[in-house]
Amino acid sequence: MIRTLAVLLALVCAAPAFAQTPKLPAGVNPAHTLVIDTTKGRIIIALRTDLAPHHAARLEQLARDGFYNNVPFHRVMDGFMAQTGDGQNHDGTGHSKYPNIKAEFTSTPFTRGVVGMARANDPNSANSQFFICFGDASFLNGKYTVIGNVVSGMNVVDKLKKAPPGSQSGSVANPDKMLKVQVASDMK
Repeated sequence: MIRTLAVLLALVCAAPAFAQTPKLPAGVNPAHTLVIDTTKGRIIIALRTDLAPHHAARLEQLARDGFYNNVPFHRVMDGFMAQTGDGQNHDGTGHSKYPNIKAEFTSTPFTRGVVGMARANDPNSANSQFFICFGDASFLNGKYTVIGNVVSGMNVVDKLKKAPPGSQSGSVANPDKMLKVQVASDMK
């Protein structure tokens, strides 16, 4: 009985520590960092406000709005990327209540861990969806907005449920989800 109470007390006392700002790599600004708790673990993304300030501001706003909570990784293609961010329809066809964002293309290469904004054919149609590259995706260079880099948790990204081999759409049945997305500096 005393052991049980001690364990419960320890958990209650530790709970505030779980909610605190996570330890971030040196040089990462918590005001521009997304902490994504998924069904497979935690992913931390440093947003590139130097490259895409409008896109970074949008992702931060949507995280604060709770738009990304319980949103699936609806498109996951092994060796290419994992896409998420459709908090409206959860299948890649939706967007946020905010207007689309004008492209902020750069020459920054799409490599493993780079985060890009998804869009339709119109270069200025990015809104809420984003993707994380599993490996080199240089064919996207200069054609999509680089919004950030995974600074912790690529092992978690690697564990996400992927579409069946040969799938053209990359759609995932019973996909993993972003359970909670927060801006690191908001975590107290």
